[in-house]
Amino acid sequence: MEKRTLGKTGFSIGVFAFGGIVVRDTEQTEADNLVAEAVDRGVNYFDVAPSYGNSQNILGPALKPYRRKVYLACKTERRTKDAVLEELRNSLELLKTDYFDVYQMHAVKPEEVDTILGPGGALEAFVSAKERGLARNIGVTTHFDEVALRLLKSYAFDTLLFPINWACYLKDGLGKAALEEAAARNMGRIAIKGLANRAKEPKEDGYPKCWYRPLFDDPELADMALRFTMQQDVHTAVSPGDARMLRLGLSIVEKYQGKPRPLDGGELAELKRRALAVKNPIFPH
Repeated sequence: MEKRTLGKTGFSIGVFAFGGIVVRDTEQTEADNLVAEAVDRGVNYFDVAPSYGNSQNILGPALKPYRRKVYLACKTERRTKDAVLEELRNSLELLKTDYFDVYQMHAVKPEEVDTILGPGGALEAFVSAKERGLARNIGVTTHFDEVALRLLKSYAFDTLLFPINWACYLKDGLGKAALEEAAARNMGRIAIKGLANRAKEPKEDGYPKCWYRPLFDDPELADMALRFTMQQDVHTAVSPGDARMLRLGLSIVEKYQGKPRPLDGGELAELKRRALAVKNPIFPH
């Protein structure tokens, strides 16, 4: 699998990453085998969060044999210093590690930024964690360009995780401003939702760990969508929260000998046509 340098972190990571929610509510043996398969197929970046149910409890033991040769990222939705440090300690324990390669403010909303940056806010905890070696790098995840811009201009974060989805990007431009700012600062750029289709209707589609409708039933569109995400100015794309979608993403990468080629003009025009026809994108503007 192609490796890209994750910005100023210096980490050399595969272009497709493991979304930790994949292992939520799975048997430990199944999770162990899935992680081993992913590592064998070139995955070396794993991302998880406390909000993913029991994923931390399961991923920790599954990753233990590989911990020193993979990069582990975790997140928190806590917004004050004390609360972040408490959750950080718990995540380290559950994931059976003494540090995270990347620790991130998870899914930050516009109304939360003042608390994060203010006295006793989450940023103080993140800076402390980095100084103490509990987090080698610290980052931001959000679904809002304006949030990314404000946070990135307030502190020298190391990474940005952001939805770079074919429909949202081509239809509404979601992610363009955030990626440009992160690239200008040489931050690691991590894409999510590369294999998302649209808002989920109906909810019972057989993919309960994906809150959106994934691209499971259109191989041509899935191929173009993931390649589109990877040809933007990002370093890796995180898999959806389903083992079948993880394997689909890996199969697309492997189809191109580990280095997915950019879309040609005709493919890009077709993808844009399809994007404009999506009535319910996952992040409507």
